[in-house]
Amino acid sequence: MVTKEDIEGFLDRISAEGASYREVEPGLFVVKPNGELDFDLVVNYTPPVVLLRVKVMSLPKGENELATLSRRLLELNATDLVHGSYGIEEDSIVMTEALELAHLDYEEFQAAYESINVALASHLRELGTYRQAH
Repeated sequence: MVTKEDIEGFLDRISAEGASYREVEPGLFVVKPNGELDFDLVVNYTPPVVLLRVKVMSLPKGENELATLSRRLLELNATDLVHGSYGIEEDSIVMTEALELAHLDYEEFQAAYESINVALASHLRELGTYRQAH
């Protein structure tokens, strides 16, 4: 099984490609990906899984906008996302991915990390229109 130290090693390898990270508490890391997007990706080592999570935006206030956005997020989950999925946590839209530690390797971790980055890069402009709707 992959250990916390292995996850730190994965994050070190990602950092070599331009990202940065810090451990905010044991097993909880905040990653700042490189690139044009400004967001924090949280990596939470919680055996038997490691969770990757990004807060995408706050929920729109209007019921019509929320319903339309919710439908669109479900469509994106079904058509565009290979690894993670969009969801609602309290008053926020989040993207999450859970990876089993039993057989996790760096390539799978990296693929999930990159999938989140690519999805956000391609979806944020569209999703941002819902931010302005409230």
